[in-house]
Amino acid sequence: MEEKELIQGLRERDRKTVEYLYEKYSRALFGVILRIISDRDLAEEVFHDAFVKITQKIDSYDESKGRLYTWMANICRNSAIDKLRSKEISQSSRTNTIDDFVYGLEGGAQTQEKIDGIGVKELMDQLNTDQKFIIEYIYFQGYTHSEIAEEFDIPLGTVKSRLRAAHQVLKKNIERI
Repeated sequence: MEEKELIQGLRERDRKTVEYLYEKYSRALFGVILRIISDRDLAEEVFHDAFVKITQKIDSYDESKGRLYTWMANICRNSAIDKLRSKEISQSSRTNTIDDFVYGLEGGAQTQEKIDGIGVKELMDQLNTDQKFIIEYIYFQGYTHSEIAEEFDIPLGTVKSRLRAAHQVLKKNIERI
């Protein structure tokens, strides 16, 4: 099913489309959550809630701002982070590093799970060390801007500037991949 068909089916609340979405994307989306929440039972609970949120909030998806998978992954990621914060889990239980996530995709795993990681390594290689650090901690380890500033003694404005610069580099290079 093409992405446009999938979006249209979800907006029409078509049951077969929702089943297709679950079949094709659930493992990858669950993986996003599992990298943030190591407790499998808790991660399953968060995934269920996030999946319902995806199907209910599909009308808020804007195709001009990014791909459907990215939007869904962000919902899952944000749901997992919200759950962690609500349970007040310590920073010692943060997620894997970017190397474990991105470079681990090169190993022998399910092809469908790897598709959305293709090109991430190349994109990350375009960033300087400071930008890569910020992206890793915000998007792959679930830190907030303030947490990075406080823990690593970096001014909050610098964290935000580095993130903005990283976004510009990634945006510029994403079309090449």
